[in-house]
Formats: sequence, C-alpha cells, structure tokens
Amino acid sequence: MSMKPISVVVVDDSALIRSVLSAIINATPDMRVVATASNPLVARERIRELDPDVITLDIEMPQMNGLDFLERLMALKPTPVVMISSLTERGGELTLRALELGAVDFVTKPQFSIEQGMNEYAEMIVTKLRAAASARVRQRQRSASLPVPMQEPSTTGVATMRRPMLSTEKLIAVGASTGGTEAIRDFLLGLPFDAPGVVIVQHMPERFTRTFAARLDRETPLTVCEAEEGQRVLPGHAYIAPGNAHLLLKRNGAQYVTALSSQPLCNGHRPSVDVLFHSVAQHAGANAIGVILTGMGRDGAAGLLAMRQAGAETYAQDEKTCVVFGMPREAIAIGAAAEVLPIDRIAPQVMRRLART
Repeated sequence: MSMKPISVVVVDDSALIRSVLSAIINATPDMRVVATASNPLVARERIRELDPDVITLDIEMPQMNGLDFLERLMALKPTPVVMISSLTERGGELTLRALELGAVDFVTKPQFSIEQGMNEYAEMIVTKLRAAASARVRQRQRSASLPVPMQEPSTTGVATMRRPMLSTEKLIAVGASTGGTEAIRDFLLGLPFDAPGVVIVQHMPERFTRTFAARLDRETPLTVCEAEEGQRVLPGHAYIAPGNAHLLLKRNGAQYVTALSSQPLCNGHRPSVDVLFHSVAQHAGANAIGVILTGMGRDGAAGLLAMRQAGAETYAQDEKTCVVFGMPREAIAIGAAAEVLPIDRIAPQVMRRLART
C-alpha cells in the first residue's frame, strides 16, 4: 500500500518561483503541490482548506510580508514551513527571524538565473521539504523556562559554577543543522560569561553565518564571532564556522587556535560537524566537551564518537526537543553520546561537570 504523498502549498509573489518549485516538487514521487498562492491572503484560504503537510514561504511579499504571516500561522495553526530567502545580509537577518518564529528551514534563491539555479537546488529542496514534513513544529516563544543569561559573577547559589573559569585547556565543540539556530542560542544562553571557549558548526550558507554570529553576540552571555584563520580560542568566546569553509581546531604551543579549510564537502556539507569534531578529538582529547544538537542527516556522529573515544564528555539533544532528530539519533545509535538530554538541560549539565574538574 503506497503512502499518501507529502502535500505542499507554495507561497511566493514570483510566478517563476511558483512554477519552478511546483515542477521540482511534482517531479518527486512522494510529494505534490496541492496549491500555490501569490500572497499570504490567498495562502491563508488555501491552507485552511487543504491542511498541507509543508508550506514554502517567500519572506518578502506584497500586502503582508512572510514574517508577519508566519507569526500568525504559528500562533493559530503551527505547520512546517520552509522559507525562501534571498542570499543577502538583509535576507540573512530576516531568515534568522523566521527560524526564531518557528520556520523549520530555508532555501536561498540563486542570485542569477533563477530557473537554472533552483533546478540545480532540486535535490536539496526536496530533501528539506521531506525533513520539514516530519519535523516537530511548535510556536517559538521566549519561554521563562529557558536559561537566563548571566553577565556578572554570582555570589550565591551556583557560585561554584561562576568562579573565574577553569582554564584555556577546556573547550566545548557544538554541531547542529536543521533547527540548530535556536538550539545553539538556547545552549549558549545556559553558559556563564566566562565559560570555556566554544567552537560551533551550524550548516548555513555564506553571509548567513556572519549574521548568525552577530545575533548570538547580541543575545547571549558570550562574545561570539564568525571564525577566522588562526584565532586563539579564548574563554567566554564562541566561534561560528563560516559558510562554505570547514572549521578545525589546532594547537599553537599550549593554546588552541582555529583553522579554516576549503577541503571537499564531508557528508555533503562544508562546514562539516565531523571535520570539526575529529580535529577536536585529535587536539583537545579529554579536555573537550562535545555536543550534538538537532539536525538532518548523520554529520557529526562519527566525529562525536571519536571525541568520546579520546576521553571527551559527549552529549546529544533528545528527540522530544529536537526539530529534526537525525543527527543526534545517528550519534546515539553508534554510542557516541554519553548523555542524552533536553536542550534546556545540556548547558547546566556541562557546567556542573566542569565545576567538578
């Protein structure tokens, strides 16, 4: 018995984008476009009538922009949404806001030759739509249950976790993909301002990673930047792998430093979580902590296992709090994660472990 195809509503003010996306989706046996809409007002009626599995949504449209529509949709009828974004600084800022509001993922429009470019993205588009259809979707709220950033040392309660921190020998490595922008933010919010240095891979294209780093720098206790070649990894700082470059950890004497590489894609990605984690296993060993968060695919599982085998503490986000459980599931299946925890418990547990060292 064949399964019901994934139903998709395409919302975009460009007739060309609607046509190209529809052709890509309808050429895929397990999904079909059930409606298209040129603006959110028309889309609202189509979604109400058809109850689709996934929606593709342009960010900038007439009458009501995609962010306003997304916010209303997530409040009234949470549905998996994949945003269609422009590959610009403004597009990056709007896309991060869409992910914060509850969008599952995004696809960037080619800057030239829209039709050819979108067709070249066809495999990626259907893969993201397929993952979105099975994603956990919830309205995004600034919940009181999330960790509150602490900018100054505490003198009560958790003082043992807030002392001038540890040593530069300690290091935290984090990997994430689909759903990871919010999971990484939540993880960093749970760290004190003087936590060990954090190196991070989030699967994102160029330009978007710089915007992402700037957002985390504003909103979390740590100083966050897009990683550059040869930076010293300092306590209280986090380094985001640039889009289209692998981030690696290396040593310069007693210090950890960042390195960037244009070596081939690993697990279909550059930056790759596995590339980072393997380098951390090699150069930091038992002084490192590995964290794998929500994401599609298996990138990071083998690297997290290498970290655990090198003596590192390792953690995976649990299924209930993941948007997509692919990457943590793969890591858990091969024994790479020593502990599996909800996202809001990972950072506190990391700090408890570090306070005992």
